[in-house]
Amino acid sequence: MIEVRWHGRGGQGAVTSVELLAVAAIGVGKYAQGFPSFGPERRGAPVAAFSRIDEKKIKVRSGIYQPDVVVVLDSSLVGLVNVTEGLKPNGILIVNTPKSPEEVKKELNFSGTTATVDATGIARQEMGVPIANTTMLGALLKMIGIMDLDAMKEPVEHRFGRIAQKNLTAMKRAYEEIKTSN
Repeated sequence: MIEVRWHGRGGQGAVTSVELLAVAAIGVGKYAQGFPSFGPERRGAPVAAFSRIDEKKIKVRSGIYQPDVVVVLDSSLVGLVNVTEGLKPNGILIVNTPKSPEEVKKELNFSGTTATVDATGIARQEMGVPIANTTMLGALLKMIGIMDLDAMKEPVEHRFGRIAQKNLTAMKRAYEEIKTSN
């Protein structure tokens, strides 16, 4: 099973991302969960959301406390929220930032696998808005390799209709442009 914790701010689409990922995983024959962690959050406040994907039925229904992967939609959360908390020793940290993976590792004093992509920049260029949630799905799929990027096509088209292709193009760019450091 792969467990992913997403960090973002209210209104940035973390919940949409976990839902799209779950629908896509189910569409290719896997089992999946996607759920938010809600409290008194408001637009702009730090939020978390969670994804689980497995080849067999998922019986656990709790939050994710030791994720395999952490996705950070908003780099301003680095240092504000302990984004690496509970991340498994062989886990992966993926951050939306123009910084290099090495810069992020140093900033967080983190020694694990780190990946960065300027998802906000890509989203601005491809969609005309700085909302990077679907873009970061491309980065995540590249790093975990559990399904092809094509698996996202139908869920994204269903969710976004006429603007789906822009989201898919941004997702593909993140998949291709992500930088990693072990």
